[in-house]
Amino acid sequence: MKIVVIGGTGLIGSNLVGKLGEHGHQAVAAAPSTGVDTLTGAGLAEVMEGASVLVDVSNSPSFEDRAVMEFFRTSTTNLLKAEAEAGVTHHVALSVVGTDRLQESGYFRAKQAQEELIKASGVPYSIVHATQFFEFVRALADMSTEGDTVRVSPAKIQPVYSDDVAAAVGRTAVGTPLNGIVEVAGPDAFQLDELIRTRLAADDDPRTVVTDPNALYSGAQLQETTLLPGADAHLAETRFADWLARQR
Repeated sequence: MKIVVIGGTGLIGSNLVGKLGEHGHQAVAAAPSTGVDTLTGAGLAEVMEGASVLVDVSNSPSFEDRAVMEFFRTSTTNLLKAEAEAGVTHHVALSVVGTDRLQESGYFRAKQAQEELIKASGVPYSIVHATQFFEFVRALADMSTEGDTVRVSPAKIQPVYSDDVAAAVGRTAVGTPLNGIVEVAGPDAFQLDELIRTRLAADDDPRTVVTDPNALYSGAQLQETTLLPGADAHLAETRFADWLARQR
C-alpha cells in the first residue's frame, strides 16, 4: 500500500520509511525538504494521491508555547483535510506516554490538542504513545542544566530505542485502525536522575546531577509514575545499557 510519512526525513520517519519499504510498501517521505509543508498545505494534495495510510511523526521546530500549539493545530488540521479529500482510510500519529498527565507543559498541551483533533475528525485513526527515546536522554540533561548542575526529578521513566518505536509505528500503520491509543516503552524503568547520571558518565561529562523532586520536566511537575506506560503497553526488547555500550 502507499503510506505517506509526514516527518519522513527525521529520526523516526526515515527509519520508518526504510522499514515499510523493506516490507514491500510504497512509503513516501514527506517533509519541507521534499516539497511538502503541512503548515501552508503546499504539496499535500499531490503526495496524498493514491495513499491508503498517513503517518504523522513530525515535530514542531519551536517548543515555545504559542509556536508549538500553532504548529500542531495548523499542521494536523491541514493533514486531516487533505487526507479526507484523498480518501485516506487510516491516520496514524506518534505522541508521548503521559501526555494527558503533563498539561502544565505548553508542549504537551499542544500534543493533547493534536490528539483531540484526530479523534474528532471522523477519519479512522491510531495513536502511538511512546516513552522518551534513548537518543534524547542527553537532551533532557541539557534542558535541565544551570551552569555545571543538572537538576532532575527522581520520577520513574521507561525509555525506549527509537528503532523500536519506528517498528511499532510501522506495525500500527499496516494494521487495522485502533480508533484508540497503543503504548510502546523500553523494557526497563529507571529513576530519571539516575538515567541521566548514567548517560553523562558514559560521555565523561563532568556536570553534576542533583536530585530535586520539584524539578520540572518540560515545564510540568512530575509525580513518580507520570512518565510510565500502563500495564498493557508493548515493551520493546532493546535495553538502554546495551544501546549505550554501542555508542562508545
